[in-house]
Amino acid sequence: MRILLTNDDGINAPGLEVLEAIAREIAGPQGEVWTVAPAFEQSGVAHCISYVHPTMIAQLGPRRFAAEGSPADCVLAGLHDVLKDTPPDLILSGVNRGNNSAENALYSGTLGGALEGALQGLPAIALSQYLGPRTATLKNPFEASARHGVDVVRRILAADPPGQDGYRLFYNVNFPPVPAAEVQGVRVVPQGMRENTRFAAEAQLSPTGRRFIWVRGGDQRAPVAPDSDAGVNLAGYVSVTPMRADLTAHDALDSLSRAFG
Repeated sequence: MRILLTNDDGINAPGLEVLEAIAREIAGPQGEVWTVAPAFEQSGVAHCISYVHPTMIAQLGPRRFAAEGSPADCVLAGLHDVLKDTPPDLILSGVNRGNNSAENALYSGTLGGALEGALQGLPAIALSQYLGPRTATLKNPFEASARHGVDVVRRILAADPPGQDGYRLFYNVNFPPVPAAEVQGVRVVPQGMRENTRFAAEAQLSPTGRRFIWVRGGDQRAPVAPDSDAGVNLAGYVSVTPMRADLTAHDALDSLSRAFG
């Protein structure tokens, strides 16, 4: 198996090392693991692509490249430049430092990389490590994802439907903020929503008097449905959420059509 890796924390992120170890085991001794990751951190860029300017890419080592762009840019570079003659069988994105559960999924560059892989017709999985007080004292805060990542990826691939038409499935995996030995299991659940939690912006003046805007994340401790991704994560479970790029609110089509006669 040939696997392409990316992330949004950057080419030197510790979570990428965890993902590389997971990928090597999935690929097997005869497989190949290739990495095309952002040269600098790209957290919060979602599915952004560098459509109006070129992206520089540089080879840092065998099967290892850094691109000055978003995770989606990196997937495009991997598929259409680095591996254009030998396409990968799987795209893995992560392991993100921090959760991409609930509304965080909509902003996540980690998911943006997996989404681009799915749009290109390939199996794609985003992996993120929820952090909290229980992981802060660990020698390796990615312990849960490092120990359980291979099994979760293999089980997703075994269940991934063949011959998918239209928008292909991709998968959002979040490992809970607990030591690896305390992971309770795996739950397949929908994306959640933290109540009354929104990203915000805060203005500050620089020492030179210029005005800058800082984006602030929402409250990660806000209530969330117990049967959602963030809910099961906080209960010690790995969450697996199947996703598609189709943003249509299918449940609203009929009522809106009636409004237009």
